[in-house]
Amino acid sequence: MRGHDLINSMLPDEALMEIMKYVDGRSSDRDACALVCKRWRKLESASRHSLSLGATGQSDTCLANMLQRFINLRQVCVDERLLVPLPISRRFPHRHALCSRMMRPFLHGKDLGVTLSRKRRRSGQHVFRSCEDDSNDTGLSNFSDIGLQFLAEGCPRLERLCLIWCSAVTSCGLVILAQACRALKVLDMQGCYVGDQGLKAVGRYCKQLEELNLRFCEGVGDDGIVGIAEGCGKSLKSLGIAACARVTDLALQAVGSYCVMLKRFTLDSECIQTDGVLAIAQGCSQLQMLRLQCVNVSDEALQVVGRNCNSLETLALFSFQKFTDRSLVAIGGGCKKLRTVTLSDSYYVSDCSLAAIANGCPQLAVLEINGCHNIGTAGLQAVGRACRGLQELVLKYCQKIGDEGLVEVGKGCSQLRALHLVDCSSIGDVAIRNIALGCNQLRRLHIRRCYKVGDRGVVAFGTHCKKLMDLSLRFCDRIGDDALIAIGQGCHQLRLLNVSGCHRVGDVGLSSIAQGCPSLIHLDVSVCQNVGDIGLAALGKGCPLLKEVILSHSRKITDIGLGQLVTNCKTLESCHMVYCPCITPVGVATICAGCNSLKKVLVEKWKITDRTRRRHATILTELCMDL
Repeated sequence: MRGHDLINSMLPDEALMEIMKYVDGRSSDRDACALVCKRWRKLESASRHSLSLGATGQSDTCLANMLQRFINLRQVCVDERLLVPLPISRRFPHRHALCSRMMRPFLHGKDLGVTLSRKRRRSGQHVFRSCEDDSNDTGLSNFSDIGLQFLAEGCPRLERLCLIWCSAVTSCGLVILAQACRALKVLDMQGCYVGDQGLKAVGRYCKQLEELNLRFCEGVGDDGIVGIAEGCGKSLKSLGIAACARVTDLALQAVGSYCVMLKRFTLDSECIQTDGVLAIAQGCSQLQMLRLQCVNVSDEALQVVGRNCNSLETLALFSFQKFTDRSLVAIGGGCKKLRTVTLSDSYYVSDCSLAAIANGCPQLAVLEINGCHNIGTAGLQAVGRACRGLQELVLKYCQKIGDEGLVEVGKGCSQLRALHLVDCSSIGDVAIRNIALGCNQLRRLHIRRCYKVGDRGVVAFGTHCKKLMDLSLRFCDRIGDDALIAIGQGCHQLRLLNVSGCHRVGDVGLSSIAQGCPSLIHLDVSVCQNVGDIGLAALGKGCPLLKEVILSHSRKITDIGLGQLVTNCKTLESCHMVYCPCITPVGVATICAGCNSLKKVLVEKWKITDRTRRRHATILTELCMDL
């Protein structure tokens, strides 16, 4: 009833807080709740559990202000890589002032979208400072130990802490935090210069720690990892170590001895030898995920993984130089639950390895082969015959895999949902057509620089794969309008289309997509010389939900086509149109003024007039060509 506040008069605080839990994670909804009234603002603040903070130049002070309002935080993320401007509205300056006052007390978190940045204006342009610039100003600094002390005092029940590239954080702050936040379960420290003393304190006080991620933590050595292993060995389930040059086999031996519950282990190191990984394999028999990029580890370690780690579900091996077929034969013989396998950059594994994985791991769902030059058609044929539940297949730079391999996949893997092919020079239309015939559940098809693939293969997807939603055919010279006509007639659920570099694609194919795919939200037709205004006009009429369009290096698109596009595509958020010689400053002004939802326009600097820059500076990304 108008004029009566039935919700506030009828519902108690507990009921309102319970309702607000259901919108936890939707920043716009949470913000809307906080703006209803003072009571809702107070309750919403009390029910908020997560906060994320970007680089501000005053991160410690900003966090202190946030903690005064949000008193029940469980998750905090500080990412010093993030710089997102708060735009100034030149059209409605009073609205900007009002928004600034409303935003100041509760600048967003993970479910709240907190991103703070500093900005200044010079000569009518927005100039954004980096963290390094801000650190040189008086009173400005990155997130530091002071911020960790604020967290220790304001969030005693903190469970998840993520610190990304917080270079001012040291062991001193981590010790203070560990002493106060003993319920900590997840600690992610990427690019932080903490040392062993900080990690030893975490191991001493945070006995519930389950996940620890150390990436580019150059100050961490064996003592810190040993302290974590001894203190949190019974609870630690996930450990990631990457580019920590002071960590040696001694640390991994401690992990293998104490962390018997470890389930996920990631290691990227040039210093670790076979003994370190061997200790993990022998002591952590419950491993479910193993990701290794270790050039000095040999077959012996993976052979033990195959014998001991029967619960392994995910295996990823990158840039391995000493692993051979013996390793993967052992994995295939022992890890029967394996579902995801990634093999990248190896000259020492062959079809024998892939056949062992396929025959020994019938539950395999995701397979990625990247730059393994001795794996050929026979190995992929074994996958097609044995892995009936395969859902995603990625083949990159696999020159020896021919059509027969994918033909077998098409016959045997009817549940395939995604196929990615990059620089597979021996794969052509025969393989692609058989995939379409046998895998009618396909949702995503990405093909890049496979020069034997043409219209004949892709046409079959329009006939047989009605559920296709994501299609990318980048730089495939034989793809033309016939392929897009078939896709437009058969794949009505298509949402993302990328035909960048397909020179035979023109207005006819694009018009067919516009008529048959009304749900399209992303389109990339860059470097398509035959796409012009007719295609854009059809796109504007047939795809009103379009959010992102990339038109760069298109010589036939003019201001007229842009005008036709923005007339109906009112939800457009991003437009890239560099190196389009027929687009003038008039077209740039047209698209900026015609779409209120625009967030980014990428265009040459000289095509932006002073008036357009004044009105739309916050959405313009200028490509400077006069250097």
